[in-house]
Amino acid sequence: MPESTIPALVLAAGGGRRLGGRPKALLSFRGRPLVEHAVGVVRAGGCGPVLVVLGAARDQVLAKADLTGCTVVANPDWAEGMGSSLRAGLAALPAESPAVLVALVDTPGVSPAAVARLLAAHREGAALAAAGYDGRRGHPVLIGAEYLAEAAAGARGDAGARALLKEHQERLRLVECGDVAVPDDLDTPADLLRWSAGG
Repeated sequence: MPESTIPALVLAAGGGRRLGGRPKALLSFRGRPLVEHAVGVVRAGGCGPVLVVLGAARDQVLAKADLTGCTVVANPDWAEGMGSSLRAGLAALPAESPAVLVALVDTPGVSPAAVARLLAAHREGAALAAAGYDGRRGHPVLIGAEYLAEAAAGARGDAGARALLKEHQERLRLVECGDVAVPDDLDTPADLLRWSAGG
């Protein structure tokens, strides 16, 4: 795999508990399933290949969303939280991946420009990087190869890579993206209405 090729991992397995049990991957955004939007963002930002972790309503997502060219990773343990999806996705990464960009399906305000900035930070030597919004850490996150095993070991519950980033915060490069992206996630019916109206 060329060193410039950074895979993206789109975590899209959640069941949307606070959205009345509507899987986030299938929420409509700009007329298409939200998971398609997330895949398009990481591709436009320069990632490849793209792995999508599915769990809740996996068959429905595969039937309704166009994931052509993506590697779909099944997470039967999706109800345990985001950590299980991160572990499943990391285990499916191509061998010799120099890093991975981890994106969440429920952050529709993340832009290709934010993704591109994290990839640039990796090219400049950052082994750990996260998008920053007015100095606060957000998504997406880039994890270098040397941290992948530790990221998987620490992924529990809904924490994802939080333990890893906290343990190595002195090496974490915060890449300001507040001028090109919005960090807000989509968790509640009110969030969905706001994104539908403004998106």
